[in-house]
Amino acid sequence: MVPSGLDDLYRDKVILDHCRNPRNFERLDDPDFCGDAVNPFCGDEIHLQLSFGCEGKVDEVGFQGEGCAINIAAGSLMSNAVLGLDRPQILDLKRYFTSVMNDDIDVEFEGSRALGELSALLSVKEFPVRIKCVLLSWSTINESI
Repeated sequence: MVPSGLDDLYRDKVILDHCRNPRNFERLDDPDFCGDAVNPFCGDEIHLQLSFGCEGKVDEVGFQGEGCAINIAAGSLMSNAVLGLDRPQILDLKRYFTSVMNDDIDVEFEGSRALGELSALLSVKEFPVRIKCVLLSWSTINESI
């Protein structure tokens, strides 16, 4: 039997929408950076491509993913979140989001607002085994930048 909380997590409108209709779910032909991440324990995969414009900001993102709904939704949300950011901003967002998900820092209302749609993933913290699903897409950033 699935706990009602986990069942509710999979019914979250933002997570469900990004899983069913992932944004930027395409492979870029000539990206500036690529990254791949695999969780060998569950089989989730994320493949990321970033293209930077002349101002040093991400102007195109491509991601492909396989695995659970949370992994796909997290990849989609991450791909949207990095659009328009430069490398230092991406790394800052990665550090902040990862710290929040790992409970290294406590996010208050203003912090969750700063995360935008990524804040939909904060409810995953109630299910520690699923946090890796959320963070897998962010682990590609280290390879990508």
